[in-house]
Amino acid sequence: MANIQENLHYSKDHEWVSVEGDVATVGITDYAQHALGDVVFVELPKVGDTLESHEAFGSVESVKAVSEIFTPIAGEVIEVNEGLNDAPETVNNDPYGGAWMIKIKMKNSGDADAMLNAAEYEEYLNADA
Repeated sequence: MANIQENLHYSKDHEWVSVEGDVATVGITDYAQHALGDVVFVELPKVGDTLESHEAFGSVESVKAVSEIFTPIAGEVIEVNEGLNDAPETVNNDPYGGAWMIKIKMKNSGDADAMLNAAEYEEYLNADA
C-alpha cells in the first residue's frame, strides 16, 4: 500500500500539497512514483511562471513512460527544486521530502481546502484499485 502522509492535501492526479501561509509546496505522491517506476528525468517550470489550477506544469520521465504533472493550486511559481535535475531518482527515494517539485505563491488559499485529505485519498486509491 502507498505511503500517505496525514498532514498533506492530495489531488486525484496524485500530487500532494503542503501549505505554509500563502505558499504551497507541490510534489507527486508515493503512489505516483511507484506507478512510474525508476525516474530518470524531471522537467519543471521556471520561477515566475503563473499557473492555473489543474494546469500541467512539467513532466516526469521514468523507464516506463513520460507523465505530465498537474498543479492543484493556482498561483506564481516562486521556487523550483533544481536538485531534481542532478538527482531525479529522489522522486522515488523521498517523494514527500527531498523530491518536492515547486513552491507556489497561492492565488486562492481555498484551492488546498478543496483537495482530498489523507483518508479521502486512501479511499480514492482503494476504489481505483
